[in-house]
Formats: sequence, C-alpha cells, structure tokens
Amino acid sequence: MGVITFTEEFTSPVPAGRLFKAFVLDFDNLLPKLMPQAFKSIETIKGDGGPGTIKKLNFTERDGAKYLKHRIDALDKEKMIYNYTLIEGDGMDKVESVSYEIKYEASPDGGCKGTSVNKYYPKPGVKLDEEKIKEARALAMGIYKAVEAYLLTNPDVYA
Repeated sequence: MGVITFTEEFTSPVPAGRLFKAFVLDFDNLLPKLMPQAFKSIETIKGDGGPGTIKKLNFTERDGAKYLKHRIDALDKEKMIYNYTLIEGDGMDKVESVSYEIKYEASPDGGCKGTSVNKYYPKPGVKLDEEKIKEARALAMGIYKAVEAYLLTNPDVYA
C-alpha cells in the first residue's frame, strides 16, 4: 500500500501569528497546561527547537498510549510554516512515519486560514485502516479547537 495523504483547510477568528505562536512555538508549555488530562509533558530530546530537533510527547496513559516522538523538519517563523514527522511511539505499529506540513496565513477578516497536509507511510505489507486515521485526525482537531478556544478567551496571550 502506498502513502495515504489527507489535506485539510481550516479557518479561525484568531490571528495567524497568535495561533502559530501558541500551536507551534509554545506548544511544549501550553498543551500540558491546557490539557493535563491528556499530556503529562513535552520535552526536547535533541536540538534547539529548529529543524532536526526531536521532541517527546508524554501522555497520561488514560488511553493506553504512553508517548510519541516527532522530528521537526522545517520551521519558518516568518512564513508561518511548520513541518514535522512522527518517528516513534505508541500506536505506530503499522506506520513507518507520519509527516505533517502546516501553514498559517492571515485572512482579510483579522483571523487566519491554514492548510495541513498529513502523509501516512505504512510499513511494508501493511494496509492502513482509514477509519483509524480519521479518528486520529479528529483527536488532533480537538487539540486545535482547545488551543483556539483558549486564545479566544485570553486575547492578550501571545498578542
């Protein structure tokens, strides 16, 4: 089976710069505070936060997952582009890796629009369950919505 690719476009009333700062630049600090029921901690294993950096997301284990590791592939603060790849962790028994390409852009209404391209690379001979992928994408969208809600209720944060 080949690579499975999903492309999603999203909009937000939150300005692009604030969303990028929260969801990309301060993700490590914000998520464990915002969602302590899911995230125990996020730590940098290797690197300085730029391309090549390896981060480990430690979960509370409520759903059986303990951790995931991802590698930052590209980080352009000016163009608000963030690319990273999941490289290790619980739930990755059928995939070699999953890559994410995320871009935020300002919209005329003061909010932003974004694009997320997700590519799932299955292990040889494995057929991926697209329903499981959709479930994982729904969880990720839930995290995004929680960050967005936090920013909307705290307009001075990351301003």
